[in-house]
Amino acid sequence: MNALLYARSNRIVELMEQPAERRDADWMREAAQQAVLLELATLPPYLCGLWSIDASTGDGTVVDTLREIVFDEMSHFGLACNLVTTLGGTPLLADETVVPRYPGPLPGGVRPELCVFLSGLSKDAVDMYSRIEEPDHPLVRAVAEHTSIGAFYTALLEAFRAHPERITGKRQLTMLMPHHGEGNDVVPLDTLAAVESAIDVIKEQGEGTSASPENPYPGAAGERAHFYAFREIFHERKLRKNPETGEWEFKGDKIEVPTALPMGRVPEGGWPRTGPSAPDAETIRILDEFNQAYSDLLRALEKPWQVTDASQAEDLLFAAVGQMSFLRDPATRLMARPIAGAGGATYGPEFRYVAP
Repeated sequence: MNALLYARSNRIVELMEQPAERRDADWMREAAQQAVLLELATLPPYLCGLWSIDASTGDGTVVDTLREIVFDEMSHFGLACNLVTTLGGTPLLADETVVPRYPGPLPGGVRPELCVFLSGLSKDAVDMYSRIEEPDHPLVRAVAEHTSIGAFYTALLEAFRAHPERITGKRQLTMLMPHHGEGNDVVPLDTLAAVESAIDVIKEQGEGTSASPENPYPGAAGERAHFYAFREIFHERKLRKNPETGEWEFKGDKIEVPTALPMGRVPEGGWPRTGPSAPDAETIRILDEFNQAYSDLLRALEKPWQVTDASQAEDLLFAAVGQMSFLRDPATRLMARPIAGAGGATYGPEFRYVAP
């Protein structure tokens, strides 16, 4: 499919408006590709928050929570790529027309009221994280209802259930995640049952179930689904269930939020490279270094799902995941460089794609 088709900002909304009888194989492949872009879009804001934290402060809860969520999102990304290839498609990542830009909307028109931005950890950032993950009917509300990520995955799952014969099982990758628990690994999606399980994992780790805020597939006991974990950080209190009313309330143990580097919000179009507000030459060099490393990573992540040899594909995926470690160093160096006249705010990574 044409890359420009993927780039349409309201594509998910358009896909969900299609009646069930028109959700053919092309519809499913495009929907699965949009799922890949959604999972990719969550990682940069969460990583900026995590990288900005001074780990010597706080009680460790926030660092652990963000790290667990990042690993979950990495596995969701891999599962979404397997959804594309089991339908006979190939994930598209390394293309400037599809790579999410910040600040900007989530891919496809999900949560159209939301502008996703990159900054250090802050109250506003944590609120934005929770808005990304919010289910249509949360046990505790944060914002108004709109098309959610979970509702989109439900529509895709319904199409798989209606047409299980479209599951080819081709080019399926397997990977044990570095911080994994039940349901957290990338696994082959070669049967309807496997597809159902994968989509359940993605939905419930992000949104929770209709009865509980807990992550039903945790790497450790007691993890919250992402939406509720972010709301706990926002309120600086753990959720607890009121024994009298049965309602969940932010009245549990206090959460000590750590100190964070004051990374300012990346402006539209990225940090300026020329003019009176442009950073110094060394900052520009580090910005370009980060963007190059990020672009190399996206190209590396495309390759495993392009080859047919399973062993070679898994080697490529393992190597690509290893490249993620190259991002943190330039990111934290940027977060230590102050923006002139910005009241102490610092630079941070842009997550811009650079063509080879």
